[in-house]
Amino acid sequence: MRCVLADDHTLLRDGVRRLLEEAPDFAVVGEAADASEALKQVIEHRPDIVLLDISMPGMSSFEAARLIEEHCKETRIVFLTMHEDQEYLTQALRAGASGYLLKDTPAPILLQSLRTVHRGERSLSPRILRQLQEDGETRHPGRGRPDRTTLTPREREVMKLLAEGHTVKQAAGQLGVSVKTVEAHKFNLMRKLDIHNKAQLVTVAIRKKIVSVPIPM
Repeated sequence: MRCVLADDHTLLRDGVRRLLEEAPDFAVVGEAADASEALKQVIEHRPDIVLLDISMPGMSSFEAARLIEEHCKETRIVFLTMHEDQEYLTQALRAGASGYLLKDTPAPILLQSLRTVHRGERSLSPRILRQLQEDGETRHPGRGRPDRTTLTPREREVMKLLAEGHTVKQAAGQLGVSVKTVEAHKFNLMRKLDIHNKAQLVTVAIRKKIVSVPIPM
């Protein structure tokens, strides 16, 4: 796996680089101390994975991620950060991230998570994932109103595929239905759950355990 590392702390970047270079299936092809340089490195090297810090000077890391998602679709985006707040996670997912890992993640779990992302799956730090699942268990979606959040089996299938990163067209192909049918199910489930974008769809799918995100061990 070819990787680009972006973090404004040289010591952390050096540590991650050494960790990856010691693993036989990783190679670091570029480094950056800010998001703008990270974008340049990704466009130049077209890596399999880019690891982005969130709090870097200059250009927003979320904006860089959006541009990487737009122009280098083959590159998987992983945020490596100290921020546990779900608002940061939501912004990361909205920007196209496949992974969201905390900087205190143990080295073996970090490597396992990057391999998971490289296979086309999502990976979240275990602590973040548990917070999402616990939030889903304690949340009261009706807030005093009749509960209209029960999804049909087909809506759950559509939500699962979309949360896993499939397009509407790909979901239609897998389910053997038309694109218009999938779009109708998507509209209905988003209305029922009061969600308005892809990032919210992913986080709610995790909370409801419609999509499974592996917990690295």
